[in-house]
Amino acid sequence: MTDPASERRRMATVLVNQGVLKSPWLREAVESVPRERFLRSGVFLDEGRSWRPVTATGTHPDEWLKIAYSVDTLTTQLDGHLTADQADEPVVGVPTSSSTDPATVVGMIEALDLATGHRVLEIGTGTGYSTALMCHYLGEDNVATVEVDAQVAARADAALEAAGFSTWTATGDGLLGHPYRAPYDRVIATCAVRRIPYAWIRQTKPGGIVLGTVGSWPWGTGLAKLTVNDDGTAEGRIIERSSFMQARAQAVVPLAGDLSARTAYADSERHVLVSPLVLEEWMPAFLAQLAAPGAQLVRATGGDGPPLRYLFDPERESFAEFLTDGESWTVRQGGPVALWDDVERSLVAWQDAGAPEIDSVRLCVTPASHQYWIDQAPSLRWEHRIT
Repeated sequence: MTDPASERRRMATVLVNQGVLKSPWLREAVESVPRERFLRSGVFLDEGRSWRPVTATGTHPDEWLKIAYSVDTLTTQLDGHLTADQADEPVVGVPTSSSTDPATVVGMIEALDLATGHRVLEIGTGTGYSTALMCHYLGEDNVATVEVDAQVAARADAALEAAGFSTWTATGDGLLGHPYRAPYDRVIATCAVRRIPYAWIRQTKPGGIVLGTVGSWPWGTGLAKLTVNDDGTAEGRIIERSSFMQARAQAVVPLAGDLSARTAYADSERHVLVSPLVLEEWMPAFLAQLAAPGAQLVRATGGDGPPLRYLFDPERESFAEFLTDGESWTVRQGGPVALWDDVERSLVAWQDAGAPEIDSVRLCVTPASHQYWIDQAPSLRWEHRIT
């Protein structure tokens, strides 16, 4: 029978070889914390059009450990309530909670630059595994974690207790932080947010670090690492690509209804300078969210016809519809904001600047605004006012 400790050592070796796991203390934590204890309710494995429920009780122990110590993200909840131990057969649904792949978990913890004595706030407890890794090093009294889903929080709290970590767990809206244990040396978010909440900055000590994924699309999002200044602002940069489920309070509601009705009245029509298909790529998608915050990219097909692409901003009642004849694209725009004009302007400037990667983006958070820019490119600057 497979030994869980050997599986932990094997996973740690994989992460070291990937260049993700660097700190000796974190390797010790990975080799000590039993990930399988944080998956008691089972996982859902993606089978394309459905999710297959897998639990420890219904799986051979060796196979279960192989799953628990894989380097993949493991979906633990569908549709905000369903867990694998409640399903007897493959089901369809939308993932709403998961155990993030260990490479991402470890990479983010490494990026926190933790030191003995630091106090950490984690936004998004999830299974509690990443919480346990930090508790192993910092001690349970120095880690607070907030989870919006009461059922997820209860399972994580039980798993942490079973693993020997009686840490500070709370159920609530993590966008508000957790002021009762503030101030913190570090804040880490395991969900994506449209912008870094100022509450996280306010609850972090000067010189402290805030780490979180910004963006609202499923792709084209970036991991922001900010250092809090003495004046209450925070400044840093996007350090890498990052993908997480959206914070529940900010989850995008899919557009419903007749798309043709939404695009019936256009104020302008012209040929595009940049193909909208570039929005399928990571960095252009990130830039589009900076240039047109609140916009959603919608992909559709017109029966047997060519692909259809749209940008919609429901709050500003604006749209951009893209039509192709197979060789070129035309954009129809309507509403108070010319969405594609704003996005295209940024894409052209980005291309002219040599198409820098996402880690070239810097940002500054103040009580009044979020500012993003790329050095040496004056036209690549965006400011989002907080109203």
